[in-house]
Amino acid sequence: MSFLPVTMAECRARGWEAPDFVYVTGDAYVDHPSFGLAIISRVLESAGYRVAMLPQPDWRTCADFQRFGRPRLGFLVTAGVIDSMVNHYTVAKKPRDRDVYSPGGRAGMRPDRATIVYANRIRQAYGNVPILLGGVEASLRRFAHYDYWDNRVRNSCLVDAGADALMFGMGERSILRVAKWVEEGKPFCEMRIPGTCVMVSEPPQEALEIAPMEEAAADRVAYARAFKAQYDQQDPVRGRPLCQKHGKRYLLQNRPDMPLSREELDRVYALPYERKWHPMYDAQGGVPALAEVKFSIAHVRGCFGACNFCALTFHQGRIVSSRSKESVLAEARLLARDRDFKGYIHDVGGPTANFRQPACKGQLEHGACKGRQCLFPAPCKNLVADHREYVDILRALRALPGVKKVFVRSGVRFDYALADKSGAFLQELVQHHISGQLKVAPEHISPRVLRYMGKPTLEVYDRFVKRFHQLNRECGLRQYLVPYLMSSHPGCELADAVLLAEYLHRTGQRPEQVQDFYPTPGTLSTAMFYTGLDPRDMTPVYVPRDPHEKAMQRALMQYFRPENHALVLEALRRAGREDLIGFGKACLIPPRPIKAREKGEKARPAVKQSGGKKPSAKKSIRKGGEGQKKALPGRRESVRRNERPATSSPGGRRRGR
Repeated sequence: MSFLPVTMAECRARGWEAPDFVYVTGDAYVDHPSFGLAIISRVLESAGYRVAMLPQPDWRTCADFQRFGRPRLGFLVTAGVIDSMVNHYTVAKKPRDRDVYSPGGRAGMRPDRATIVYANRIRQAYGNVPILLGGVEASLRRFAHYDYWDNRVRNSCLVDAGADALMFGMGERSILRVAKWVEEGKPFCEMRIPGTCVMVSEPPQEALEIAPMEEAAADRVAYARAFKAQYDQQDPVRGRPLCQKHGKRYLLQNRPDMPLSREELDRVYALPYERKWHPMYDAQGGVPALAEVKFSIAHVRGCFGACNFCALTFHQGRIVSSRSKESVLAEARLLARDRDFKGYIHDVGGPTANFRQPACKGQLEHGACKGRQCLFPAPCKNLVADHREYVDILRALRALPGVKKVFVRSGVRFDYALADKSGAFLQELVQHHISGQLKVAPEHISPRVLRYMGKPTLEVYDRFVKRFHQLNRECGLRQYLVPYLMSSHPGCELADAVLLAEYLHRTGQRPEQVQDFYPTPGTLSTAMFYTGLDPRDMTPVYVPRDPHEKAMQRALMQYFRPENHALVLEALRRAGREDLIGFGKACLIPPRPIKAREKGEKARPAVKQSGGKKPSAKKSIRKGGEGQKKALPGRRESVRRNERPATSSPGGRRRGR
């Protein structure tokens, strides 16, 4: 095994006069299957293609893009694991000071809108060389889309990049088909490969035409309807090709590709990855993102949870596929042989850790149901809630020589766990696979907000909380839930934010971190945010856009912090909830800030776990696990899903659901 070439000298050392493809990426070069660039480059290599890597080139001139000369077949371009704008800016549009996908965590190693900038520089350097786009940024921006940072509708990424083709979704199969297409010299306008977009002069007869870019940019009703059509056709079984006019030409999205079979997925993860960052980063502090995933295993991809604020429906799709037990165990044995392995597998998960198969028996034949969700507003009667295979894998991993503990950190879908009447998974999870805290994502408690989010009701979450604590008592453990909560989602009024604050007060929860809704491309919630309409039925939706109101909603989630007193006081008065101001048991805040010395006691520290009291470190941690002394980093993704959307990596993860 060895890293792919990053210089022309390394290409010549392999006997190459020129690479077939130059892979341009906004991330540092990490050859690990959690990174999309590693998977796609190794898939191409396994098929016999010569791939040179160009990570984080200097985009200010053409020089870096000419490092390898003109490649025989073309350039592959991706912004990286995360959309470059989300990578650079917070939800408040403030620049981030750290980029964990760059050497040493340094910010500023890629440009804004990296996919477009890189492609434009390549075109400037080489004229008509084939340019193929991929990754999460291209995937989620493939149609005319609302851009939160510009606060306007932008062209398809394919149009602004001036590229020849765009691959969306999980690209292992489509990249090989496109590579062959390029090698055979066929016109891109004739390409009908699933999982690709191209520009055509006339739309094919079978394609469904949606509102042109110019109309979608000028009319929010047209935009909402266009988005609904896109949303409805993202199924690989029943989805139709879509076309959208941009100027005089049409963007053609061919139908989505089917998910990889179990055998195909196993082959992808068996490729010869180095599983570390390139040595050129050693002196720069390495690549911090690798620490989060180095000793984790992705066993699944896709998600039928279909939360409205999540981009996975547009990227990985609703049909779940998974690796075999043998494949997962083989990767675990590789981890155990690593000299840095301490016996702890940090995560065995995916976009949603406890999904292993399609939601029902009919999905692979008929596709996911149009206009319906598998778990919302309640689990479908055809849902197959079965964790037996997952439990079997977890047990087998625990039994491997050298493995001390196996954690599940990418989060579980709690309503799906409850739908499994056997209860074996929750028992197994609590007893063996939690490092003191379990991440779950109720997101909110207001029925109205949950409906717009596509999340289960508070009653379902409370039932899960009760069962979780019951199992802990039965096992003689003290473990805690860390709930993720979101403010300012479309449909969330100040009254809803107050309801959430009341719930947190009543249940004794004090979240240390809260998240404003982040309108990222490719989500139903972002379409609501921009248009003020629910694209599903075109009814009006209240959208909290005013920064001051958003600050009040966020402060209500941390009403207990002295610095939030003025905002919470104003919010309660605006909402007509003066009954929550005072010294009564149900009150959130006193009429004025009270210093700790006035109360005759020290201010209580915030408690982030469910349960009301902050446990001592000694009592809250079970014995026998290094990872239980300190929260180990889970995989991303996620990634709060809005702050850090689904990664371009087929194994990419997001946070608990």
